[in-house]
Amino acid sequence: MALGSHPAAQPSRSTAAEASAAPAAKHPVDQVPPAGRLAVLGVQHVLAFYAGAVIVPLVISQGLGLDTETTVHLINADLLTCGIATIIQSAGLGPKIGVRLPLIQGVTFTAVSPLIAIGMAASGGAGGTAGLPTMYGSIIAAGVLTFIAAPWFARLLRFFPPVVTGTLLTVMGTTLMSVSAGDIVSLGANAPDGVSAAAVNALTLRGLGYAVLTIALIVAVQRIFKGFMATISVLIGLVAATAVAVALGDADFSEVAQAAPLGVTTPFYFGIPQFSAAGILSMLIVMAVTAVETTGDVFATGEVVGKRITPAHIAAALRADGLSTLLGGVLNSFPYTCFAQNVGLVRLTRVKSRWVVTVAGVIMIALGLLPKAGAVVAAIPTPVIGGASLAMFASVAVVGIQTLGKVDLRDNRNAVIASTSIGLALLVTFKPDISASMPAWLQIIFGSGVTIGALSAVALNLLFFHVGRRSSEDVAVVAGRTVSLEEVNAMDREEFVATLGGLYDGAAWPAERAWEQRPFGSTSRLRQALEDAVLAASPAEQEALVAGYTDVVDLLLSREDGGQAHLDTASLALEEFDDAEAAELRGLAAAYRERFGRPLVMCVARVANRAQLVARGWQRVESSPAREARVALGEVIDIADERFDVMIADANPIRSAWARKFEQLG
Repeated sequence: MALGSHPAAQPSRSTAAEASAAPAAKHPVDQVPPAGRLAVLGVQHVLAFYAGAVIVPLVISQGLGLDTETTVHLINADLLTCGIATIIQSAGLGPKIGVRLPLIQGVTFTAVSPLIAIGMAASGGAGGTAGLPTMYGSIIAAGVLTFIAAPWFARLLRFFPPVVTGTLLTVMGTTLMSVSAGDIVSLGANAPDGVSAAAVNALTLRGLGYAVLTIALIVAVQRIFKGFMATISVLIGLVAATAVAVALGDADFSEVAQAAPLGVTTPFYFGIPQFSAAGILSMLIVMAVTAVETTGDVFATGEVVGKRITPAHIAAALRADGLSTLLGGVLNSFPYTCFAQNVGLVRLTRVKSRWVVTVAGVIMIALGLLPKAGAVVAAIPTPVIGGASLAMFASVAVVGIQTLGKVDLRDNRNAVIASTSIGLALLVTFKPDISASMPAWLQIIFGSGVTIGALSAVALNLLFFHVGRRSSEDVAVVAGRTVSLEEVNAMDREEFVATLGGLYDGAAWPAERAWEQRPFGSTSRLRQALEDAVLAASPAEQEALVAGYTDVVDLLLSREDGGQAHLDTASLALEEFDDAEAAELRGLAAAYRERFGRPLVMCVARVANRAQLVARGWQRVESSPAREARVALGEVIDIADERFDVMIADANPIRSAWARKFEQLG
């Protein structure tokens, strides 16, 4: 939360002024790489996404007993709509549709069982294409209602603290690894009937070899190369491992010649949509579940690219989900959500431009219109794709672990939320047939580790922190134990300072003076007493308080663990800064210290992105000393206020709700 000086050369005042007048650099998310690099990186995203994209229409086709021609049509329609949906999400459509982050849209796995059930019920159990109009009618209705409900769901963002989002991301990464494992052993698992056990084992080991080769190539490229070559490590691994498979006779591109040159899906290809109340309700449950997954993916991507996620981002992402799902129903495809695989790819390659993903969307549209192009991608051996996806899913899990690192897991409530949700998710992942004997509505919940893990995390967070008298009175967490307002009022000076003194870096006197205002009638009054103690202090005390903070630049650029202060800046410091960004930050810190003789302190939690942080920093360099003294003190109070919110474990839901409304109005 604090930015400040660095032992770099002190720039002149004129240099600082020129820098402050210069336009702020674009956030990495909005930067556009050169055309060649853009195309290659887009292809890499498509290759990482392709297997997951086509598996849903394949499974639904098998479940409904559709013929080969219909199956091919569904795959082409899926790829076409995936491309359109990805462009909507990454490039944006109008001011409020699309989150404008590097997120690929794909068909949600959660919808598979409900869609098969809808199709079978509508066809009287016969399957085939007879039930498809009802299936698509349900998808269209769910898409429209999701689009309308997006802003209301986004207002629930306060129910997604780091313990929930971190658990969600960890669950996504760990449970999706089972998909990679299935791809890796597919050669043996799909061996023809009558093949000996020894031959099956040999095929399984060969698949494992291809996966390990792919992972080894990705790691080697990341280790040996820097810059552009490192960013396409996954693509290099896929291409090189596929070349080895071709040489060994385990990759077949003969289907490319047999594929049609052009394939166009037309709206309502299978007939006018039919609407079923049961089908629509089933799909609404699916969309509610995927809304939680989308929220997790948006948070994950925000962490990776260094962008603070607000309710407006969530609403825009969910509107894109709703619109894409509506298009899926019209264009003979399925419900859409953000794809976690590609979040892992962004994390792995550190290429943050959303325009790379937009280009991937264009490529997917081409694949949907050109079956031959799709046949080339489909010929990549499944174990090779499994090896690449394993690395990417593991990256998603790492982001989740990093997010959980911000959580006080000594608090038993947080520990229970994380452990229970991860445990349930892994149970369903390890025993996927556990839902077979359950009613259809429960199969939706227990049919996916991500689904049960996400719902469990949200429900337990509500139970522990938002329901009942306890959550409204807990005001501090000390050594994993919650402390009530009544207990705080009963504390002696020493215990009170030990509990709340850490709100301000290196200064216990604000807590000492606030203690004298006991008893506190509410958590709000306690907060005000701490703030008033700082505001009523002498100018010398206030200046010493600000001077005791670590410079925010040092926090953002340092690799060493800085305790609470590093947690304060975690949202912007997760990824490394490039040389140009680091140089600008150091210049800002040096100019500020030269002018005011103190570290640059800034509440990072209230900064949307790095560009805004730098722009605000240079504006403050040009302020008058008197004004900047007040601003710096205000930043210190803001940092303490954010820490207070974390410490009280969302104990004041009324204040939180009002804060969200003001944020939306802004």
